[in-house]
Amino acid sequence: MKLALKRILILLLVLLAALHIANKQIGAGRAMIAALPDQIAPLMQSCLKCHDKDTHKGGLDLTALSFDLTDRSIREQWIRIHDRVEKGEMPPKASDLPVAQREDLVKFLKAKLHAADLAEIVATGRGPMRRLNREEYEQNLRDLLQLPHLDIRDLLPADREAHHFNKVSDTLDMSRVQLMAYLDAAEAALQQAMVKNPQPPLAMHYRAVGKQLSFVRAITGEKQSMFFARNSVGIDSNEKGDEADPTVEMAMFRSPGWPYAIFPKKLVTPAAGAYRVRFSARAVLQTEGFVLKPAVQPVPFTFRSRRPTNHDIAEDVRSVGGILDIQPNAQPGVGIYETIVQLGAGQTIEYGLLGLPVPQPDARGITGSYRFPPFPAGGQPGIAFQWMEVEGPLAPETWPPASHRVLFDNLGVEVKSASPAQDAKRLLRRFIKLAAREPVPEEAVVKFEALTLARLQSGAPLAEALLAGYKAFLCSDLFLYLHEPAREGDHFTVANRLSHFLTNTRPDAALADLARQKKLRDAATLRRETDRLIAGNGFDRFVTHFTDYWLSLRDLRRDDPDIRLYPEYRLDDYLVESMGLETRAFFGAMIRENLPVSMLIDADFTFVNDRLSQHYGLPPMAGSALRKVTLPKDSPYGGLLTQASILKITSNGVTTSPVLRGAWVMDRLIGQPPPPPPPGIPAVEPDIRGAKSMRDLLALHTKSASCAACHAKFDPVGLALENFDVMGRWRTQYRGLETGQRISGIDRSGHDFSYTIANAVDASGQLADGHNFKDIHALKAIFKANPRQLARNLLHQFTLYATGTPVRFADRREIESMLNVCAKDGYRVRDLIHALVQSKIFLGQKGTGDVRQAARLSPLRRSKVTGGLV
Repeated sequence: MKLALKRILILLLVLLAALHIANKQIGAGRAMIAALPDQIAPLMQSCLKCHDKDTHKGGLDLTALSFDLTDRSIREQWIRIHDRVEKGEMPPKASDLPVAQREDLVKFLKAKLHAADLAEIVATGRGPMRRLNREEYEQNLRDLLQLPHLDIRDLLPADREAHHFNKVSDTLDMSRVQLMAYLDAAEAALQQAMVKNPQPPLAMHYRAVGKQLSFVRAITGEKQSMFFARNSVGIDSNEKGDEADPTVEMAMFRSPGWPYAIFPKKLVTPAAGAYRVRFSARAVLQTEGFVLKPAVQPVPFTFRSRRPTNHDIAEDVRSVGGILDIQPNAQPGVGIYETIVQLGAGQTIEYGLLGLPVPQPDARGITGSYRFPPFPAGGQPGIAFQWMEVEGPLAPETWPPASHRVLFDNLGVEVKSASPAQDAKRLLRRFIKLAAREPVPEEAVVKFEALTLARLQSGAPLAEALLAGYKAFLCSDLFLYLHEPAREGDHFTVANRLSHFLTNTRPDAALADLARQKKLRDAATLRRETDRLIAGNGFDRFVTHFTDYWLSLRDLRRDDPDIRLYPEYRLDDYLVESMGLETRAFFGAMIRENLPVSMLIDADFTFVNDRLSQHYGLPPMAGSALRKVTLPKDSPYGGLLTQASILKITSNGVTTSPVLRGAWVMDRLIGQPPPPPPPGIPAVEPDIRGAKSMRDLLALHTKSASCAACHAKFDPVGLALENFDVMGRWRTQYRGLETGQRISGIDRSGHDFSYTIANAVDASGQLADGHNFKDIHALKAIFKANPRQLARNLLHQFTLYATGTPVRFADRREIESMLNVCAKDGYRVRDLIHALVQSKIFLGQKGTGDVRQAARLSPLRRSKVTGGLV
């Protein structure tokens, strides 16, 4: 009896709890209905199951969410709700919100959100004014001061990034630390621009022959050598012989890198500047017994600037003078080459042969010994040098140079004036006119003028006083910031936006002149100027910087291949460098040749050189220059999706990861980024033994239903790329260290290697939308079938890069209108750029709002009148 009463009591308590929960949900629903417009309150009742005060999954409590869309933070939450409902992601059960009701909800939210966002844009602009990032600041100073090789970028703090770019207004903030760095950078640039000697520095004339071409003695093994001196008699490693013997050749057979740097004896630059280098060399093959014979292919070569240290490690080593292809010749002295290199004071030039082995100290513990990789068939390629001449620094055509005249006009090197105050005013105004990208108000000029005159009156020399005024202007918001086009009559902001979009720098003279004439809002003129900038040399800066961030090419040298599993890639810098060049050449061609956006995914051509043609299994090519080649019809390559650079960036060097590759592709190329990974969930650990397949590992990783649902959106894409190894070369089987057929040998650095051929690659799968594919060809066909999404994503990337503000909700209609215009011709990439440049997003909405908020510079001391930083 007692047991029965107890059960009845428990049942009553359960019923009371259920009634309490139901009442709470009804009350919450009524509260939400009261807060929301009548048109959508009933439609969102089902959402309360997961998004009320008690559950609030994903951090969303609809009972506490206002519908005040004038509040940007609230509007952003409703935009996220709109997007997830529109995509069918929420509610997760279709029965909770039938199709007709879902369409009604989306239609209502779309209209309200568009109206609210557009109202804010008309009132205050699309976004805040944007600070120049450090690359743009450096290039602006290069162009202004006529110092094309000015190097002050690394004096500035690294810019914060958002949406993969470092051009986003909201993250390009300014602090006191940053301002001090800008002051230091401006000071360094101005000091480099001015000269103090009445004559240019005397040019050095250097000549080396024979053994003088290298400060390092010959290093040889029993049958081969990294470098040695040789004449018609034979190898000569005797350092006491005649160093200037013109019959001796210095032959080299290794790429640069630790532990040896090879550079000419006693070559040290007396001053920074440009140096002309002439040398005689020929491509050769080293065969056993140190015998040289003419090579059958050219050997790519570059110089590298460095300090002439006696040890083997030097800081700040960089390639200078471009890449030269040294041709084969039967006789020494036939091939003569010339290049211009930029060197700092106290530097020398290191020989940089590309694509050759880099022998390392013997890993077997033999002190002072080097083990060489086996001779390739026919012999080891290298270069034999006969003589070298270096002259510089090369004097400019006029003295003082153009950079000095930018600062001091015709006052000469000593900057003397009979009327210092008058010349100070004249030169300051002249400099501001040259430096400013748009007209500067008179009241602002007066402030900088007062600063300059105050320095002059305190006893400072005229040059010093002027430099103080110049530096203040170069660190003011009048120079540091780009403004949002806010008025139809504002042409200078359009010129600034266009030039910083397509050339990463200030408007050139032609573009600035059109702005003064108020012609840049004419559609034909704007199109013509866009085409002109794309055709110019400055457009290469856009291609480099845009791909560095959108495609992360700046990270190409991160994550070296695991030398245990991929010994053939050890220290192969030439391959990595060629990867980046291919992708930049391909993307540049897509714009310049106005190719369809679908070629991001697949194309029948690419750009390769000698190393890439070998890497891709294409017919052999000679030379380092990239050439456009047609790919075989069955080639898995073609398009950015399967370029080696992309496949390397999306690997970790040890193994390929379908998770990383798939998420990256869906984000960067398709424009459907996955949500961030949940905290506390470890990444898929590779099985480098070779015992488990990648599919087995993924299956373990996605046991959870919630994990599996999310991973289904990108893991299959990564699986389709599993036929490409960590450097993007085609494979049919994985490698391991324990399981499978063992492969052993000696790598390109002379070290033993041993790995196994493990499981076969299975690149088939099914996308989240149900599409099946068996390999990369089928996946490419699926992606190419939706070129509008590819174009939409690229247009979003261009918009963010050009304006500093991501695509806003009110911009979406404009984006779709641009896509409609470009659809008829297959969404060609240059057409997308033209559509953007002609749009309201780029040129600004009608209205008088100006977003040059002083509040955004609150940490800085501002002048009372103009807001200039002083």
